Amino acid sequence: MKKPSLLLSISPIIIAIVLLLACVMLFSEDLSGGAAQIALSITLIYISVVGIFFLKVPWEKIEKGIGHNIEQSTGAILILLMIGALTATWMLSGIVPTMIYYGLQIIHPKAFIVVTFVLCSLVSVLAGSSWTTVGTVGVAMLGAGTLIGLPAGWVAGAVLSGAYLGDKLSPLSDTVNLAAAVSGTDLYTHVRYSMYTAIPAFVICAIVYTIVGLVVPISGEMNMQEQLTAIRSAFNISPFLLLVPCFTFFLVVKKVPATITLFFSALIGGVLTFIVQPDIVAQVTGGQGGFIAGFKALIQMMGSHVDIETGNAMLNRLACTSGMSRMVDTIWLVICIMAVGGALSATGMIEVITDRLLRAVRSTGSVIATTIVTCIVCNCVLADQYMSVLLPGNMFKDLYRRKRLAPEVLSRALGDSATVSSVLVPWNTCALVQSNVLGMATLAYFPFTIFCFITPVISIVLGYTGFKIHHLPEEASDQTAQEALSA
Repeated sequence: MKKPSLLLSISPIIIAIVLLLACVMLFSEDLSGGAAQIALSITLIYISVVGIFFLKVPWEKIEKGIGHNIEQSTGAILILLMIGALTATWMLSGIVPTMIYYGLQIIHPKAFIVVTFVLCSLVSVLAGSSWTTVGTVGVAMLGAGTLIGLPAGWVAGAVLSGAYLGDKLSPLSDTVNLAAAVSGTDLYTHVRYSMYTAIPAFVICAIVYTIVGLVVPISGEMNMQEQLTAIRSAFNISPFLLLVPCFTFFLVVKKVPATITLFFSALIGGVLTFIVQPDIVAQVTGGQGGFIAGFKALIQMMGSHVDIETGNAMLNRLACTSGMSRMVDTIWLVICIMAVGGALSATGMIEVITDRLLRAVRSTGSVIATTIVTCIVCNCVLADQYMSVLLPGNMFKDLYRRKRLAPEVLSRALGDSATVSSVLVPWNTCALVQSNVLGMATLAYFPFTIFCFITPVISIVLGYTGFKIHHLPEEASDQTAQEALSA
């Protein structure tokens, strides 16, 4: 086996970037629906051909490297499927609508912006989805803010700041699970460790949005009654439903495996739909009764697409779910990226890149700063949040091991950069979706999305100060590094 040069080692990354850029221009927000996966598959074949014919690497070794990397993502794939099921049943059972309904009633005009931020933070952490948060409570809050004469940019910034806090911190978030999986750390360890940057960023945002709410003049008249009535008419609202998120939180605290926690939480939500939301069940079953029809409806809610007509456009988006099937494209993307990472490792290319990076970065702070900048650049170049988590995660994993940095340090850096910066890049899939949902250009909310700006800064500061930076024991880092080289 020959050792590849640096130019040959980075050539697959260049090819992937070029192909993905072409896909961005051709497919825009549909990038993750197949185009990105094909681009990555072409890159995988290129690596394999170069490895076999130029570097004399046996195909069996490349195949083993691919399989090993994909095997590491098995837990994340199962969790992603469970998240899809949970998101659907919590919507249809009225759990998320109940949270929105009660949240909308605590608003005072002067506290509107900070309450919007806190409410969106709460919903996103419990629902685990920034897209769901923005498309439901975010749209309602933006409309209400417009009614009272608040600047739309500040309200949208508060909505997105809260929404992406959940995307970075919630154990139900797909990007949280991806960051933990690609870094090789436990999900709950990653969530706890991420709080060291999330909590300071949350406090700073709360202070800023509170001050803005007090000084920005308010004109107009807020009337949330229409939204509240619409939610009441579409769903049976009950504080009893809030016991389900409490139960989920209890399981998380007890460290029950995430897959089991999410599955039972989703199943409970599905069963509650039959008890609390009979009108919605009637739409899913087509009016049919009996055990067979009910069982079929439960499977459909957890696994596939469900459209519900509520008579309200916002609530129609709320009640439109896809269950586990919503995660298929994401899982496909994960498999392709992990396969590329495995081939890069098996051919020795990732080792060459890591060696060069080791010469360039000296301190822990520079390692973390380099990771964060790379993730932000990936969001700009690759235009996809998932790839901006997975590609740098694969690329830097060995570097962190060799620097004796614990896996959660890498996973937090990924969340502090790739996750939160995606919505700030106008051509990124996240920004395209959110600007379309909010009816606002990315640059219109760009300056006001405080959480997405402050989080990477806090992460870099903690890296250079060394505060709460976890290190591997000497013998553990030597063992993991040796495993990486022999994989």
